[in-house]
Amino acid sequence: MSKVLVTGAAGFIGSFVSQALLDRGDEVVGLDNLNDYYDIGLKQARLARLTDRKGFSFVQMDLADREGMASLFSGHAFDSVVNLAAQPGVRYSLENPHAYIDSNIMGFMNILEGCRHHRVKHLVYASSSSVYGANETMPFSVHDNVDHPVSLYAATKKANELMAHTYSHLYGLPTTGLRFFTVYGPWGRPDMAYFKFAKAILNGDSIDVYNHGRMQRDFTYIDDVVEGVVRVLARVAEGNPAWDGRQPDPGSSRAPWRVYNIGNHSPVELMRFIEVLEDALGRKAVKRMLPMQPGDVQGTAADVGDLMREVGFTPNTGIEEGIESFVQWYRDYYRN
Repeated sequence: MSKVLVTGAAGFIGSFVSQALLDRGDEVVGLDNLNDYYDIGLKQARLARLTDRKGFSFVQMDLADREGMASLFSGHAFDSVVNLAAQPGVRYSLENPHAYIDSNIMGFMNILEGCRHHRVKHLVYASSSSVYGANETMPFSVHDNVDHPVSLYAATKKANELMAHTYSHLYGLPTTGLRFFTVYGPWGRPDMAYFKFAKAILNGDSIDVYNHGRMQRDFTYIDDVVEGVVRVLARVAEGNPAWDGRQPDPGSSRAPWRVYNIGNHSPVELMRFIEVLEDALGRKAVKRMLPMQPGDVQGTAADVGDLMREVGFTPNTGIEEGIESFVQWYRDYYRN
């Protein structure tokens, strides 16, 4: 048994990761600030599934609370940390950029300092497929250059990877960043397109389809993401002895620092995704075709070769199965 700090524990991925760690016998301290970026009631409902479980304790705190975070690390001997707390969303970063600096930069700094000073054995943190930005070579590989983000959200996630590398290099802190690709499923985020689509279709409202539907996404089911996180957590990052500073590999380092893609590696056309959702709901969508939105990208696809070779795992849940599970949960939760 180990003691794990999971930040964002009331969030979509964080609540499922916390459950998985508890299932294997770990002690989990869950942290979340329960902000109102989306429905707090949903966050509280996720949290309620954890609070009665043996080995779980909850701390309501903001990552940006420097003194509070320092006290949290001082009061616990965490073996490892899974940092899933962040201000998410590409489009919202155009409206409220400071929220991303506070949470994703200042908050992550506090995590790194806590891990550094309290000898945490492994920090696993959420990055994002958004870091690939203007890169059009697909599938996206962790060995690709990611220096051209197209949203502030993506820039903060790239910054997290750079900050983690610095701490891995300077202090020997093992860190692993996970670039998630469009995670979906039961208990998901209401700001995500599939969630909005389901609500609109059931209410008889139109759905906004950007870039006139000419988009692809590597939709990744929540169970696959959770298994990936738990497996990576057990594989403590190590340095790559073959790394060469004259031909630097963006996906590894001499330091104990790694990044992995966690994606279904089977991109799906947006219109096909909508069709599957319509079939599961038993209703047709009224589509409002719109142009591409600022900060968005036309397609994403994950190269998971490194994850498969080094961690021994490949996400593989198809959208038909994943969407059916989401719709069943949605109808039950919202009684719709």
